Amino acid sequence: MFSIAQLGHKFVRFCHISRSLCSHTNSFSDGINRIEQYLNSSFAYDETPEEDSVDSVSTSGRYEEFNRSTFIKKSKYNATLALKVLQQDGPGFDTKLALDRLEFEVSGLLVREVLIGILKNMNHVNRERCAKLGYKFFVWSGRKENYNHTVNTYHLIMQIFAEAEEYKAMWRLVDEMTEKGYPVTSRTFNILICTCGEAGVAKKVVERFIKSKSFNFRPFSHCFNAILHSLLAVKQYKLIEWVYQQMLTDGYEPDSLTYNIIMYTKFRLGKLGQFHNLFDEMSRSGYPPDVHTFNILLHILGKGDKPAAAVDLLTHMKEVGIEPNVLHFTTLIDGLSRAGNMEACKYFFDEMVNYGCDPDVVAYTVMITGYIMVGQLEKAEEMFSEMFNNGKIPNVYTYNSMIRGLCMAGKFEYACLMLKEMESRGCNPNFLVYSTLVGYLRKAGKFSDAHEVIKQMVEKGRYTHLLNKIRRYRRC
Repeated sequence: MFSIAQLGHKFVRFCHISRSLCSHTNSFSDGINRIEQYLNSSFAYDETPEEDSVDSVSTSGRYEEFNRSTFIKKSKYNATLALKVLQQDGPGFDTKLALDRLEFEVSGLLVREVLIGILKNMNHVNRERCAKLGYKFFVWSGRKENYNHTVNTYHLIMQIFAEAEEYKAMWRLVDEMTEKGYPVTSRTFNILICTCGEAGVAKKVVERFIKSKSFNFRPFSHCFNAILHSLLAVKQYKLIEWVYQQMLTDGYEPDSLTYNIIMYTKFRLGKLGQFHNLFDEMSRSGYPPDVHTFNILLHILGKGDKPAAAVDLLTHMKEVGIEPNVLHFTTLIDGLSRAGNMEACKYFFDEMVNYGCDPDVVAYTVMITGYIMVGQLEKAEEMFSEMFNNGKIPNVYTYNSMIRGLCMAGKFEYACLMLKEMESRGCNPNFLVYSTLVGYLRKAGKFSDAHEVIKQMVEKGRYTHLLNKIRRYRRC
């Protein structure tokens, strides 16, 4: 039997699996690294779909299918009209009356389309106005006959308030949900903790949900697992420890999900001895290591530059009936790349194929990033070409790594061409890409080129509110 002792007891400091390739996104997607993302993906929220959503429209028969298609088109068209009305909101304009004059039927799909439209157009400059307009439409639609808001609708307006940092308004919505008998779900908690965690009131959020009798924590076995799962996504490791102690005090027994979250947390906090104890306790409690546990162990072995032990672990996984997948190999390769062992990375990348796993975009990006970080641009370029040959389309993080590598090699002209190439392929640069390119150009004294990149960014209306972070714009 594979023993935890084989891992050794002196591990290097446990770091993020997701290098810059998995960060720098908006507040609802930011903060989930590779291992956490893997844990989360297998325990997705199971919320009740909206009763009047498009899925509830009958699809049996040609007549019903025609009605379904018509319903969707009409709802989206009406949502566009509603958004145009909301944009006119201001002094002297009666938004409620203007919406009434549209005389369309309010449905769950219509409301969702409008709120999502507002959410997509929110930015640092207009967020307060968007929150006001979103709530105004939410209230107006909620008063219409033959329509009632759903839990999902509440979550959308909560997300709008979250983007606007309207914390008190978010809590009022939770109170309103409770008063009206709506189930407060794991998704509700997740939205609150993602926002309030940054505001420093995360513990109050947790305490309220632990005590709440209306908290619907499906599909988790109990409320503590639902809370631990959400806290993991926002890296509230200290709070995870506190919740776990509360869970044990209240007489709840940990299961596989609980053990994996707590073990990962102990490593993130550097408490290696407690990790070993939990690993042994997990087996004694009748929960053998699962796909998530092995993923954590592979990361540790990769970070510790222990390729031989990783081979043994992969073999052991097959022996116990767990087939290593792309995520397991990518996790291992990422750890080894951080240790600078690209030879081992290439070996396991090839082994991934031998195991019958098709490397995905993230696997290629991890390899490319690893080669860039050790100064092997040519091999990164070979891997980049191989991606295309195998039908894999690079994402924004792949391009960022390549742009960084080209800049590090002094190939600034090619780096700028790479920026244009990614846009021509429909991959919009994020702020990380712009800041990477501008930073290297300025460091090399190419201020006019840096100015041109910023000019292009501004002309396309991207990240203008972050100009001060990318450089002193006026001095360019």
